Amino acid sequence: MPTIHIHQNALFYTARRGDEPPLVLIHGAGGNHMLWPAPFHRLARRAVYALDLPGHGRSSGPGRQQIEEYAADLVAFLDALAIERAVLVGHSMGGAIAQTVALSAPGRVAALALVATGARLRVAPALIEGLSQAPQQTVETIMQWAWGPGAPPEMIEQGRQTMLKAGADVLLGDFLACDRFDLREQIGQISAPTLVLTGSEDRMTPPRLGQSLAESIPAARFQLVEGAGHMLMLERPAETAQAIGAFLADAPRAPKAS
Repeated sequence: MPTIHIHQNALFYTARRGDEPPLVLIHGAGGNHMLWPAPFHRLARRAVYALDLPGHGRSSGPGRQQIEEYAADLVAFLDALAIERAVLVGHSMGGAIAQTVALSAPGRVAALALVATGARLRVAPALIEGLSQAPQQTVETIMQWAWGPGAPPEMIEQGRQTMLKAGADVLLGDFLACDRFDLREQIGQISAPTLVLTGSEDRMTPPRLGQSLAESIPAARFQLVEGAGHMLMLERPAETAQAIGAFLADAPRAPKAS
C-alpha cells in the first residue's frame, strides 16, 4: 500500500481512482484510515484518499498536539500528491482539521463534510488527566461515551483496540489538540459548501454542537443521523455515506482560488 513522505514522516494512505475533486477522509483522535468503511470509498465516482495521520495506524512519526500542525500535514499531503482541491471529510478531530484547512487554505477545499464535530472541542480535564495517568482505563471511559445504544459489542471492541494501538502519547496529544481547538470566532469565514452530520445519540459532540456549527458557516446545512452515537460512520455507514453523496451531488462548486 502507498506511503508518502511528509515533514520527515512516512504517511500511509489508501487511494481509489475516480473523478475530481477527490475526497480525502480524515479520521479522529486515536483513529486510523480503517475507521472509514467501504461505503465511503465508493462515494459517487470520485477519487478517494484515506490517510493515517502522523503517529497513527501505519504512518510514522510522533502525533501532534495542535490541530494546526495536523492541518499543515494535510496540506502537505495534498501538495505531495498534486491534489489542487479536495472535498475534506473529517470525523471529530478530523473535522477540526478540515475546518482549519478551510480557513487557512480555502482555495484547496472544494467542499466539507464535517462528521460528529464542532467549532470547539472541549475535553473534560479529568479525561486529559486520565489519559496521562491511566490511559487504558480512560479508553474504557471513552468507549462508553463514543458509541450509540445499538452499537454491536464487536464493533465497540474493534474501536477499543484501534485506540489502544495508537498508544498513550498519541492519544494524549490528540485530546490535548482537541481541547485547544476553538474556531468559534472564525468559523463564519468558511466559504466552502458544507454538510454537518451528527448522530442523535452522540454524547461526545451532541447535536446542539453540530447545529451551532452549521448555523455559523454561511453555506452549510445540518443533518441528524437518528440512533447513531459519536461513531456514526461505523454505526450507520450506508446512511452517513449516502447523506454525503447526496450533498455532493447538490452542492454548488466552491470557486477556485485566483
